[in-house]
Amino acid sequence: MITKDLKIGRRSFVIGSAAVGAGLALGLKIPFGASVVRAQDGSPEINAWIVVRPDDTVVVRIARSEMGQGTLTGLAQMAAEELECNWSKVTTEYPTPGQSVARKRVWGNFSTGGSRGIRESNEYVRKGGATARVMLVQAAADAWKVPASECSAANSVITHKPTGRTTTYGKVAEAAAKLTPPADVPLKDPKEWKIIGKSVKRLDTIDKVTGAQVYGADLKLPGMLNATIKECPVFGGKVKSFEADKIKSMPGVRHVVKVGETAVAVVADTWWQAKTALDALPIAWDEGPNAKVTSASIAETLKSGLDADQAFVRTQVGDVKAAIAGAAKKVEAVYAYPFLNHAPMEPMNATAKYTADKCEVWVPTQNGEAAFAATLAASGLPAEKCEVYKINLGGGFGRRGAFHDYVTQAVLIAKQVPGTPVKLLWTREEDMVQGRYHPVMQAKLTGGLDASGNLVGLHLRLSGQSILAAVFPQNLQDGRDNATFQGLDPSGDFTLGYTVPNLLIDHAMRNTHVPPGFWRGVNINQNAIFLECFMDELAKAAGQDALEFRRKLMTKHPKHLAVLNAVADRAGWGKPAPQGVHRGLAHMMAFGSYVAACAEVSVTGDKVKVRRIVCATDPGHAVNPAQIERQIAGSFVYGLSAVFMEECTVKDGRIEQTNFNSFDSMRIAQMPKVESIIMPSGGFWGGVGEPTICVAAPAVLNAYFNATGKRIRTFPLKNHGIQMV
Repeated sequence: MITKDLKIGRRSFVIGSAAVGAGLALGLKIPFGASVVRAQDGSPEINAWIVVRPDDTVVVRIARSEMGQGTLTGLAQMAAEELECNWSKVTTEYPTPGQSVARKRVWGNFSTGGSRGIRESNEYVRKGGATARVMLVQAAADAWKVPASECSAANSVITHKPTGRTTTYGKVAEAAAKLTPPADVPLKDPKEWKIIGKSVKRLDTIDKVTGAQVYGADLKLPGMLNATIKECPVFGGKVKSFEADKIKSMPGVRHVVKVGETAVAVVADTWWQAKTALDALPIAWDEGPNAKVTSASIAETLKSGLDADQAFVRTQVGDVKAAIAGAAKKVEAVYAYPFLNHAPMEPMNATAKYTADKCEVWVPTQNGEAAFAATLAASGLPAEKCEVYKINLGGGFGRRGAFHDYVTQAVLIAKQVPGTPVKLLWTREEDMVQGRYHPVMQAKLTGGLDASGNLVGLHLRLSGQSILAAVFPQNLQDGRDNATFQGLDPSGDFTLGYTVPNLLIDHAMRNTHVPPGFWRGVNINQNAIFLECFMDELAKAAGQDALEFRRKLMTKHPKHLAVLNAVADRAGWGKPAPQGVHRGLAHMMAFGSYVAACAEVSVTGDKVKVRRIVCATDPGHAVNPAQIERQIAGSFVYGLSAVFMEECTVKDGRIEQTNFNSFDSMRIAQMPKVESIIMPSGGFWGGVGEPTICVAAPAVLNAYFNATGKRIRTFPLKNHGIQMV
């Protein structure tokens, strides 16, 4: 924890940030002593989360990042709910990680990933609103010289109930800011919520549609230069040499610089000048020992793990080997899932300005503290001489979360051009070949059925990469990567929804030179395909309906079963489908939420039309139902694009796909009708953005089998000549 004082060392902050895992600068003026903290416009801070302007505008400060998922609006709803303010006058701002360090991490975790933005910060954000409300009411009561208990607040207006006198938040904000915050303020019962649970409009929509929204790629600073970069295309390689003199006379070129041991950048007046010059720059690479690695050699490495004696065990119940050996029928299948790139529409970028006394970075990031740590490490300066200003992201999906190589690069370039802001913007090609990819994985599943078709034993062996081993090795559990088992866990946010009397789930770790990353939804995506498609295979072998087969295994998992039943009922499972339409089911628990899908497809030759997907989710509490519906539909774009057409392959040690012509995404015309069932059962906070991604693909794959009798176990489907129409 970083809690000691402002003058924290660079090394200490880097270590601390690793342990814990926006607009432009807010510019708080933090005084010494018990004075009012002011925002850049002079408005008083009631507490770290709430600033109230004289015109009653409420600024909610949020450390999490906005990248299209609606987190800022959802968290603002929570603060506004407890604050009892006028929602039409609510806006948001990002605090900076430098300010957070100076104030003993008052805003908590800056990380936005794993669908944790709302579920892990809802309580303290709500408390921020509740505490500010009590302080504002107390300030009004003090001015009126009446007990605060005689006052109430609603819609940014404070009323003295006995006399009917009123005042507004803006009028008492200055006085409220001088009060000592109460130690503990009770939060509303969910039954009292008026804004939480309501489908309010997003706060960032207008700026997006009018073009006022500034993304990292749009940023302009006075005197700014532009840069782009090429890193060795073979992971593990480095720069051998480059001929800077060949391009120094090209238009606009200011500098040609080496960046670390692995990359070369060109700095120019405009980005296109930098790109054109870099394309013309002769570079010789030392490709290192990985230059002969291919997708085929990686696949063989993973295949060796499917029957290996050694594996990390996550769940072991009963005697699987004996149960399967004694079963009336044995069912076995091998599945494989490829590397995938995040491929956000906005390529990686960061703008840095460096002097010996100050290093500033403007960056779209999913984790402001991690970007701050990268800035400290690259600049060599202490925390009090560095700052990071968050900008809204043009897509993140995990790429801008744990990985800030682009921030490091920007700072290293800026150090070679001191005193001048330099914006580093990757090309699309660089973004594609220097990703942090969805881990490659194979799975061997073996099940045993008794004479009555009951599942008596199941062994699920995973073989493939570990993200934690590459990114956060300190989080391994005796060498085991628990994140690999998402959706297959015995308990927690990714609990397996089946009870099997004899069960073994394990992982043969097989890491490659291709760096893995937290690709939206992460390991739950392939695990859902492996498990839910195999459940259909088992049901088929048992001669049973896929829903009824599952139900028998789910009696001890009522919340899992509730969402599965909901989609089956809504879709009409068990009733005749329209002519030529076939259905498939899938369900999982992911990121603390229970999710299920029923897909309807029609197949003509090798062409598949996904007509309809009914999806149910139980996230515990639903903050903004309209936004959840949009997240469900958007997540299906991700899940279906991946299973039908996306993969990253390796040849000569490098990623072959360099743009969207070879790493495609589904089109609007291919989008199925999506029906969402939001069924919050209360009592917990689940995720929204990622959970539903995982059920789209297995539901469609099961429907495809029911249509054709063909079971596909390797992906994407395009490799089998199957097209989405």
